[in-house]
Amino acid sequence: MAVEGAMKCVKFLLFLFNFIFWLCGLALITLGILVQMAMHNSPVIQNASASSVPLVVIGIGVVIFFIAFFGCCGAWKESNCMLTMFSVLVGLIILTEIGAAIAGYVFRAKLAVIVKDGLTDSIIKYNNGTKDFREAVDKLQESLHCCGVNSSADWVRYKPDGNSVPESCCINVTVNCGTGTMHNPATVNQKGCQTAVEAVLKKNILWVVVAALVIAFLQVTGIIFACMLMRGIRSGYEVM
Repeated sequence: MAVEGAMKCVKFLLFLFNFIFWLCGLALITLGILVQMAMHNSPVIQNASASSVPLVVIGIGVVIFFIAFFGCCGAWKESNCMLTMFSVLVGLIILTEIGAAIAGYVFRAKLAVIVKDGLTDSIIKYNNGTKDFREAVDKLQESLHCCGVNSSADWVRYKPDGNSVPESCCINVTVNCGTGTMHNPATVNQKGCQTAVEAVLKKNILWVVVAALVIAFLQVTGIIFACMLMRGIRSGYEVM
């Protein structure tokens, strides 16, 4: 028996919410991939825990993408079984999203140590690293206008003279611009990269956490609508 009156409105609202969930799932997948790329395009993030939050968000997005379709079918067909399964699955997703948000904040607290260790390791490996590795470090320093971990002095072992830095440290990058100019503020960026890298990563993680919490709130609303519709369906069968 088809629902009528207010329950019919709830049915279409649930259908609409599931369409929004579908879009949110797609958004989470995209956001997770972008954050993952931002982290791992940088040579300074070698810690495996850095991958956990964006990977969890990508996984949640994929699951939401398919569950939303399932919820749409349940609402359209007015199936108690499908709506119950939808509510349970979304509830589990909400718990996972809350866990991902907590993990994101925990990772933010550890970010300073991870970034510092990663940058220090990058400087140590720079001279003997592959061409791609050196280009990644250079791109990082050029794009963030920084040099070393805390300052340009961190490159003291870059060359035997102890006063040279890679060209990517220069304010205006030219051939041999970093030779003998480590402490020259007119030629070389004196500030380190740690603070800048932390700021970029914290911003990316914050976007992931906010997206997960906003979508969790929308999903709670969807579960409420699903329960209301199930109650309406049961009432309709009792009348029959």
